[in-house]
Amino acid sequence: MPYFEDMNIGDRRELGSFTFTPEGIKAFAAKFDPQPFHLDEEAGRHSVFGGLAASGWHVAATYMRLTVASFQREAAELAARGEKPIVSGPSPGFRELKWLKPVLAGDTLTYVSEITSKRPLESRPQFGFVGFYNTGVNQRGELAFSFMGSVFAARRPIS
Repeated sequence: MPYFEDMNIGDRRELGSFTFTPEGIKAFAAKFDPQPFHLDEEAGRHSVFGGLAASGWHVAATYMRLTVASFQREAAELAARGEKPIVSGPSPGFRELKWLKPVLAGDTLTYVSEITSKRPLESRPQFGFVGFYNTGVNQRGELAFSFMGSVFAARRPIS
């Protein structure tokens, strides 16, 4: 993640794409959301989803996995150039989590994060507060998943 000072409202980070397979949907559901329409194709077909549906929590966890992988790639690139990786702060939470379209077996979501707000923090001068609009769009171009998130972004050290 870049320093707070290097972030601009409107900046977009392409996090990557992920295809939800029947095996992956069932494995996640068996551990974390064991509802019939996540575990069985026939039950999924007879549900409001019309097919084996990924858990919304699976969709959200995949966003997080791709986000972390994106930051790890960026840190590795900095380290390869001999630069110190930037350590960001935690996220204080999210809001407006929406599962707008079912994610069915075989669907591919592409995840993107866009900066929507930023402000320095007087209470924690080593951080700035950054807001993001995060989305997952399916292969048909339909918005399937979204939420507003935030993070304490590291400020550039004063030399």
